[in-house]
Order: sequence, then C-alpha cells, then structure tokens
Amino acid sequence: MANDNTAVLLIHCPDRPGILAAVTDFINQQKGNILYLDQYVNREDHIFFMRVEWALDNFIIPRDEIEDYIDTLLAKRYSMNFRLYFSDSKPRMAIFVSKMSHCLFDLLGRYHAGEWNVELPLIISNHPDLKPVADQFGIDYFVFPINKENKAEQEAKELELLKQYNINFVVLARYMQVLSPQLIDSYPNRIINIHHSFLPAFAGAKPYHAAHERGVKIIGATSHYVTSDLDAGPIIGQDVVRVTHKDTIESMVRKGRDLEKIVLSRAVEKHIDRKILTYQNRTVVFD
Repeated sequence: MANDNTAVLLIHCPDRPGILAAVTDFINQQKGNILYLDQYVNREDHIFFMRVEWALDNFIIPRDEIEDYIDTLLAKRYSMNFRLYFSDSKPRMAIFVSKMSHCLFDLLGRYHAGEWNVELPLIISNHPDLKPVADQFGIDYFVFPINKENKAEQEAKELELLKQYNINFVVLARYMQVLSPQLIDSYPNRIINIHHSFLPAFAGAKPYHAAHERGVKIIGATSHYVTSDLDAGPIIGQDVVRVTHKDTIESMVRKGRDLEKIVLSRAVEKHIDRKILTYQNRTVVFD
C-alpha cells in the first residue's frame, strides 16, 4: 500500500437504506480521508457487503478505540458483522508444501520481490525435498512425515508450531494431504488451497486424468478457502486454459501448473490486501 497508515473495514449485514452514508459519515466526521470504497448488495439474500479504507493521519479516534466506536455507533444499529485491520500490521503467512515446487517458487518470488505486505517466517512440509528452497530464501522449514497412524499427532505439532510463529493464515501450495477438521477449525477462512481443476468439476485426486478421460476442451485451477468438505470451500478465484484432443495428460499437467501458481498467488494477494468477504460458503472479492 502506498499509505502505510490506513485502516480497512470489511462489513456485511442485512441490507437497508442508509448504511453507506452512515459508514462514510462516521469516517468523515472523525477527519478520516477515504482512499478506497467498494460495496455490493446481494439482492437475493438482501445482504450488504462493503470494504472501505481510510487514512489515519488526522483521524480523531485513537486506533485502539476505533473498533469499539464502530461496534457502538454502527454495528449494533445495523446488525453488522465487521472486521477491522490496520495497514501497518502485517499478516503472518505459513506455507504448506509437499514435493511439487511450482506454486512455492511463485509465492516466494513475489514475497522476495516485496510485492506483498506480509511476513513469511515458516514453511511446513511432509517431505524434506524442498528444504534447500526454503534455505535459499532464509525461511524456517519443518518436516512432519504423515501417515494414517500418526496424522493426529503430527497435525497437533504443526498447529503448535503455527501458534509459536503467530501465523495468521496458511497457504497450501500443492500440499498433498487432507487437513483434519481440528486444524481447519483453528483457521476458519484463513487456509487457502489451490485445486488443479475448475471446481466443482473434477474434485478430489487426479483431476487432469479425469479431464483427459472426459475429453474436455478447457482445464482450470481454483483457489478456495479450506473447509471440512473436500474441495468445496468458498471459491476465491478461478481461471482456465484451452486444451484440444492433441493434449496428453502430461501436457495438460504442464499447462495446468502455469495456471495453478497464478490463480493461487492472486488469491493470496487478495487475502493479504483484506479484499475478501465470506458469506454462506461464497466469497465477495473486491477489486
């Protein structure tokens, strides 16, 4: 962000007249300069969604009291669910990875280039293969081999490590393990996965094989938040690439990997920028 002293407010609530005016009036009256505002109304469910960002340089209310003011003056009045963030408070991200490196390299490249306002102190894997990559970027790398017998024990250790590193959200960069409900529930709407198909088509394992067998003409990639329902969490982003009868499974995999890393990185960027609202297993993704 160009201004490193801003607040971001994400809101959803039942739609009614006056919400937009009430929020902007509150900010303006406290001498906040609005830098970004976007809103959307789901007319089917009558739900109002909003993201607003404003400069805090001349804001009257002390930052440690802003949340209380919003709760008292706005949230109770409009039955709002809201989250408040500050731009100088960097989220802390952990990456889970197995053996495939294409998504990991893309994430690390963007992080190293300073594209994202995020801290990345930790990579967790069930294999040692990519430790040299983590060492190259100076990031701590921990290996937790997982099988059916030790899965609960290993995930408990992973969860403890995430807490030790004060991790805010997790990115699964082609991590080839199904997470337990305990781990998922510890980070609701804060675990981002990349699935190598255009969901809901070809969920589960080997989607490229299934797509090839079906003779599809496009293949896709889907980023989504992880829930206990496999590959069925709120979708953040998707993209596709065309294929033909000439494509083999191997060429589909090659084309798909280029797509996967881009779709995943786009989702991570939106999450870091606090531009995603989740509601009833769907997302509102602001520009």
